[in-house]
Amino acid sequence: MRKLLLMLDYLLLFLAVAGSGVAYAFLEYGGGPLIGATYALFACAPILAFERGYILPRLSHRISFLPTPAYIAIGLIVYAVLVFCGFAVGGTLLWATGILKVDWQRAVHAEPQTLIFTGIVCSIIVFVMRVRELLGRDIFTDLLLGRYRRPVREERVFIFIDLVGSTTFAETHGDMKAQEFLREIFATYAAPVRRHNGAIDDYIGDAAIITWPFQDAIKKSACIKCVFDILVAIEKRQDFWMKTFGVMPKLRFALHGGPVITAEIGVDHHKITYFGDTVNTTARLESLSKMLGHPILISSDLIHRLLLPKGIKSEYLGEHAVKGRGQTLGVCSLVKS
Repeated sequence: MRKLLLMLDYLLLFLAVAGSGVAYAFLEYGGGPLIGATYALFACAPILAFERGYILPRLSHRISFLPTPAYIAIGLIVYAVLVFCGFAVGGTLLWATGILKVDWQRAVHAEPQTLIFTGIVCSIIVFVMRVRELLGRDIFTDLLLGRYRRPVREERVFIFIDLVGSTTFAETHGDMKAQEFLREIFATYAAPVRRHNGAIDDYIGDAAIITWPFQDAIKKSACIKCVFDILVAIEKRQDFWMKTFGVMPKLRFALHGGPVITAEIGVDHHKITYFGDTVNTTARLESLSKMLGHPILISSDLIHRLLLPKGIKSEYLGEHAVKGRGQTLGVCSLVKS
């Protein structure tokens, strides 16, 4: 279902871009919808791919951390280059197929007004995408549709991720360095979470909360694969962590799922939040991880409802009392086999 929604998301995005090209061709030239749509798609697609990190991901990552004036200046230069390249490819395609009956130089030449129009359209789309990323992709859609204006009972899976030793790091290196450390760690979570169709719900201090609808989380053990992909992503950047911060991040994970009440709250600032024993139990499970000395804990309630991925094994750690819960909770640890 989530993949279908993602495909629909991209389809609507490209229809909006193509539509803007058709409108521009009609207003400027009085026709040529296919030509206008083609130019628009090829001019805007590189910018959208750049914003999503599909092309030049390192450059995109670096400029996203620049001060706002530098970010805008460098971003405009990158956008201009991408538009020129995309326009040239689109023009070449139209010229080569004979749809555009002009010489090649004219086909790949973008008029100033065309570049300005393309820049405006891309800026609007990128702005909407940035707001969506700020709120969270799923949350943005849910807020837009008003899905949780009235509380909804549903089943969800949560992962609580906690950074080990963050207080000590801050005391040693200072709050500014600690904030940079957290920013890089949180950025590392993004790709694995997106890959497994999860959503980062919130950041609380040095902790992050990831969530899925229950069936999406247990399908192909997406929630467990996400945990180990995050660990792999951290390990791949070992040289970076040691060179920049002098320490490798150590994380604790807690996984649990069950019924929650999901509701939109707030007046001036709206937020979708989750209420119920499931959320509280996941938080307590993360605290239990420190006591038991196992970095990845999963409730037996959840592990019994999914199949472990190949290369991952579990160890049953028994029943444990959880603060705020009327009954004990079966707990398992997860490790690579």
